[in-house]
Amino acid sequence: MIISRTPFRISFLGGGTDLPDFYQEEEGAVLSTTIDKYIYITVNDRFDDTYRLSYSKTEICKTVEEIEHKIFRCVLEKYGAEAREKNGGRGLELLSMADIPSGTGLGSSSSFTVALLHAMSAHNGQFRSAEDLAAEACRIEIEDLREPIGKQDQYAAAVGGLQYIRFLPSGEVSCEPVICSRQTKSALQSSMMLFYTGMTRSASGVLSEQKSNTAGKRETLRAMRDLALRLKKILENGEDISRVGELLHEGWMLKKTLASGISASQIDQWYERARSAGARGGKILGAGGGGFLMVTCDPEKQSRVRQELSELRQVPVELEAFGSRILFVG
Repeated sequence: MIISRTPFRISFLGGGTDLPDFYQEEEGAVLSTTIDKYIYITVNDRFDDTYRLSYSKTEICKTVEEIEHKIFRCVLEKYGAEAREKNGGRGLELLSMADIPSGTGLGSSSSFTVALLHAMSAHNGQFRSAEDLAAEACRIEIEDLREPIGKQDQYAAAVGGLQYIRFLPSGEVSCEPVICSRQTKSALQSSMMLFYTGMTRSASGVLSEQKSNTAGKRETLRAMRDLALRLKKILENGEDISRVGELLHEGWMLKKTLASGISASQIDQWYERARSAGARGGKILGAGGGGFLMVTCDPEKQSRVRQELSELRQVPVELEAFGSRILFVG
């Protein structure tokens, strides 16, 4: 039995510049961090020769081709035969559990792909570097499954930590740890407040529109990329953490212009109420349209923000220093 654990991520600034429509012409960049919310994948040999998959539903299939879940199917097409060869033709049982629902802006789909690849590779006796896991997860989601997504989530999940991630026109990805003091990281973490809006969505629709708008929004995306670099310098220089909120607000105002579904009137109302109560800035995480609303706020004002958004569920998070890991081999 193998159990992998892979973190979810929060993307602060630069989202959208990890789409090929942007970075194939000029470098893109995001600044993100992994958090202490995870997805777990368990892989075990089965007694019979079927595949049993357990996620939000249960599938029992005789062949890989019958599997409905497209990421499970794609990964098992690549690694299932090798697993069966090693275990004498028996099937596999795969279980997925997560701390946070999918479709909430924390990169859950890519974390799932990385976690599944990591677990299946370990089950087959293969060591995979974080960069290798991320690159293959990108190939599966973007090339094989043709999802209209970028590359930031896969690298964030696999590598982990507070990272400045660059997307080069060559297609290469460079992960640069943000080197800052323990005090700065603690202040950043203490300033973050996440509220679950109760609105889940598929990122594909929003990102498809955003991709089609890239040519006309290149100047906006360039400004969003540059904000990520400014945030990196603020954190590394140990500057006043309140400036993070100011940059997030500037980035959110820019992001809302990229596609029609990124925000909604209810989201805007929550955001403005949080700002009026003392939050310095924030954004809807992920592609937009729902999921988690993140704001940054001085600790002494957080009770007012919490009270103002009392109809939303606050979810405490901490920064996670590590990416995908194998927790158990047995």
